[in-house]
Amino acid sequence: MTILPIRITGDPVLHSKAQEVAEISPEIKALISDMFETMEAAPGVGLAAPQIGVALRIFVYDYEYEEQRLRGVAINPQLEISEIEAGEPDMESESEGCLSIPTERFPLKRAAKGILTALDESGNTYTLEVSGWMARIFQHELDHLDGVLYADRLLEPYASELKQAIEDYGWGVPGISWLPGEDDLEP
Repeated sequence: MTILPIRITGDPVLHSKAQEVAEISPEIKALISDMFETMEAAPGVGLAAPQIGVALRIFVYDYEYEEQRLRGVAINPQLEISEIEAGEPDMESESEGCLSIPTERFPLKRAAKGILTALDESGNTYTLEVSGWMARIFQHELDHLDGVLYADRLLEPYASELKQAIEDYGWGVPGISWLPGEDDLEP
């Protein structure tokens, strides 16, 4: 297993729709192992393949949910979500971050519930019905597979604040990444 560099916003792979996985080959299984190791080293609760430069519809997750640990992989996932409540997002309870926009956190409204249907590493279909932060994690990771970053969904003034932070860091251009455990991400 290998810790892989995580692409930072501006890299084209992060802003393009990922392709379906045609076959769960030994190479795909090795990629999944590397994704878990990278996510853990970051540390994060989810990581999508485009974040490590691979334009495939795969994400991994690991989160304590309803007194149990949900850890798994979603290959070619689909997500049904509940309606997103109207109103301003709460800075305390609805702030999220992204490993592809490291060090920054901003509030964002997400659906409170979701039903994930995906393939596991063995090619078996599974379904998970989740709420709260687990639903948020799945929405965030599925967005990555569709070429959308949480920054693209932010309302003002948060969108402008994050845009300024990205400029201050010198991000927003192709080819920038960071390696968990090695890189210092201060501007």
